[in-house]
Amino acid sequence: MYHQPVLKNRRTLLERAEKFISEIYFTDCNLRGRWWTCWFKVSLRIPDSWRGKQVHLSWESDGEAMVWRDEQPVQGLTKEGEKTSYILTECLKDDEPHSISLYVELACNSLFGAGQGSMIAAPDPDRKYSVQKAELVVFKSDVRELLTDLEMLVDMVKLLGEGEQRGYQALFTANEMVNLCEPTNPSSFPAARSLAQKFFSQRNGESQHTVHAMGHCHIDSAWLWPYEETIRKCARSWVTVIRLMEKNPHMVFTCSQAQQFDWVKSWYPGLFSQIQHFVKKGQFIPVGGTWVEMDGNLPSGESMVRQFLEGQRFFKKEFGNYCKEFWLPDTFGYSAQLPQLMQSSGITRFLTQKLSWNLVNTFPHNTFFWEGLDGSQVLTHFPPGNSYEMKGKVEDLVNTVKNNKDKGRANHSAALFGFGDGGGGPTQLMLDRLDRVQDTDGLPRVQMSSPNRLFSELEADSSLLCTWTGELFLELHNGTYTTQAQIKLGNRQCETLLHDVEVASSLALCLDKTFQYPSEPLQILWSTATSVAVLNTLPWERTEVLPLTGGAPDHHQPCLGTIADYTIQCWSHTHSHTHSENETVLSLSLCSREAISHGCSGNQFVLFDDVPLYWDAWDVMDYHLQTRKPVVEVVSPVQIASPGGLRGSVTFTLRISDKSTITQEIILDAMCPYIKFNTQVEWFESHKFLKVEFPVRVRSPNATYEIQFGHLQRPTHRNTSWDWARFEVPITSFIQFVGHKWADLSEHVGSALRAPKSPDANADMGSHQFTYAVMPHTGTFQEASVIQWAYNLNNPLRLIDHAPGSHIVAWSAFSVSAAAVILETVKQAEDRKDGLVVRLYESHGSSVSVYLTAGFPITEAWHCDLLERVDPSRPAPITASGISISFSPFQIVSLLLYLK
Repeated sequence: MYHQPVLKNRRTLLERAEKFISEIYFTDCNLRGRWWTCWFKVSLRIPDSWRGKQVHLSWESDGEAMVWRDEQPVQGLTKEGEKTSYILTECLKDDEPHSISLYVELACNSLFGAGQGSMIAAPDPDRKYSVQKAELVVFKSDVRELLTDLEMLVDMVKLLGEGEQRGYQALFTANEMVNLCEPTNPSSFPAARSLAQKFFSQRNGESQHTVHAMGHCHIDSAWLWPYEETIRKCARSWVTVIRLMEKNPHMVFTCSQAQQFDWVKSWYPGLFSQIQHFVKKGQFIPVGGTWVEMDGNLPSGESMVRQFLEGQRFFKKEFGNYCKEFWLPDTFGYSAQLPQLMQSSGITRFLTQKLSWNLVNTFPHNTFFWEGLDGSQVLTHFPPGNSYEMKGKVEDLVNTVKNNKDKGRANHSAALFGFGDGGGGPTQLMLDRLDRVQDTDGLPRVQMSSPNRLFSELEADSSLLCTWTGELFLELHNGTYTTQAQIKLGNRQCETLLHDVEVASSLALCLDKTFQYPSEPLQILWSTATSVAVLNTLPWERTEVLPLTGGAPDHHQPCLGTIADYTIQCWSHTHSHTHSENETVLSLSLCSREAISHGCSGNQFVLFDDVPLYWDAWDVMDYHLQTRKPVVEVVSPVQIASPGGLRGSVTFTLRISDKSTITQEIILDAMCPYIKFNTQVEWFESHKFLKVEFPVRVRSPNATYEIQFGHLQRPTHRNTSWDWARFEVPITSFIQFVGHKWADLSEHVGSALRAPKSPDANADMGSHQFTYAVMPHTGTFQEASVIQWAYNLNNPLRLIDHAPGSHIVAWSAFSVSAAAVILETVKQAEDRKDGLVVRLYESHGSSVSVYLTAGFPITEAWHCDLLERVDPSRPAPITASGISISFSPFQIVSLLLYLK
């Protein structure tokens, strides 16, 4: 590589190198400022006199650590996760090596990142980490066993209380053990331990509740640390689990998130092979069936489908089985379409616990059937201990029984034990605690178990279980719908682009079976063409105004054309100018006067104070609504940007504060029933919440919101605490990057931007661009085609340059005979290059039969599930009118089409 020659000045070059590794200067851009690990070489010599002893390396440090031996990771160490020793030998023998060399990789972060002052504090670049202890020690297991006995007995005394006879028995047992035990005389320990064993061996009755204990280690893929540290956390946690399994053959550990498995497979192939070995033994159990533990509200329906598709395919390929349980313990609410997505992915069971965090209302069940939008049901379990990181203590077991809201209906519950969020996982002490009380009078039965065993027990006795219908709404962390707006905008844009790329590639495959992804041809088309082709990736005809670049680089002229469904069509710049009707502007003006409440203004920006109780980036509290301040200061008054014809628009700028402004273009297009608001915000606030208000002149007890593959209604009133708790909902009206595509008769306030300071001190600071639209209409939203217009806004027509002299004929690839059914996805089949998968759903909440017509020959059509497994009993009939499909309300249908 060529470098511009520089004067070889020793001082400047040396100082440059020093600054590049400096802990003080330029840490925002030098190597020292990166998240990094350091390595220690540990050379050990075990004394011969320790023959027959259990020998540990005792290690304590502020940062998380990994022990490496013989070039392989062997043990995670973390003080916060109660893992501060590595077992060198269980019982030192003469033929074992007494001289050992180890390496310890130490990360500059704790279990919860690198902040100071609170768990969610922003990373502190000046925080220092140290090693407090590195010692060779003899581990006295008899002392540990006695300590554990006494701890469990004392906890039983305190938690069973004075009203329980069993608590007094525990108290007297502990007292007698203290009488027998002489701390300086180990020979007194066995007699004391025998008293404990006698107590713990006194059995329960047949009706006692059974706790299914499972090791667990929730790891956030992205939270208070970089992705690379997530990978190291996975390795540290999972290699420790492997060591525990070797020592405890009865141990079971559940683990989700295919992405994390894939990371470990790439970075730590030896560890991954060990995981595969213990998966075959039935101890290391993959769960979840999704690529990551994804958000349950904001991703599009197809994004959720791909979570299951990619996750299940990975688990099947790497471990030989599909997951039967959906595992989402730490997501902030759950879409009403998830039961149908689970069922269509081979999953009939669901586990989470997050609704125990509700701020206002207590969810009424722990074990129940969850019924989704289309009527699909899945058996659902919320561990009554209200945690996914228990420690195997008496308190965990007592709470599991006490908190069970389905007493008499369900006599089995899960207890997930192990440090979580930042990793860590189970410890030997947790296993020892649980082993003592497998069947002890006064406590529930405890058995090391698996998700399959738990749910099988629940399924076998499920006749009395209740059913919960609709979304599982979390009454907390509502600020997450808005925080980090750029990520949400990027995610939505990626969803749209991926949809369009798959449609375009699928259409190309229909025209040419030898088609490969056209990277080189596309590069040529983008660099040399002068006419315009238009790609419509939606399954209905569209008439829209488009900006065309012509003349000067930044000059755009409007153009309007009628584009058929799923079409590639070519026309010239002047083709559209035969249409210049502007009836839309008049009708919108009329509707706007009628739609906005008397004395109120639409599109009113307002600012709120936004100071939650603790979870800064996560929470928005109801009391913020009492701090409303309209944004009224004008910086640039309204100016006409486009004078009319096909497009009319005005622009203006408002001042939010001395640091922040809003610039907006309000657009009226011919033949378009909605007003579009292109918005740019320069946002540099602290603990403020920006919203926009449209107080509508409509009275209705409910508003209709789009969710994945359908819609649901939420109350507009505050009659009950359940209603009031939904003051901030995931589909916050019509703002693209906050919710989905549309809301009808929505609440009159839509969220735009927040400004939290923890854990990201600069969250959402900077420039934001987004678009929302308002569409007044008469009749129902179905009659007004609100769904289709929302898709049009979110899936713009694609203008594609093509080479001079070439000819593209208008061609419609797909159409659907009824407006109620949306063709959402067209993609190449995963395992058949001559096949397409199309995914449709019923969007109105009706039962309907439709025809799907294709502009190319199809030899066969079959119903398949979301994993693209064909149902041999369900061919889709191909008739002269097209492929015949019947839908129930909100049903998702996937078809595998074989191309001729």
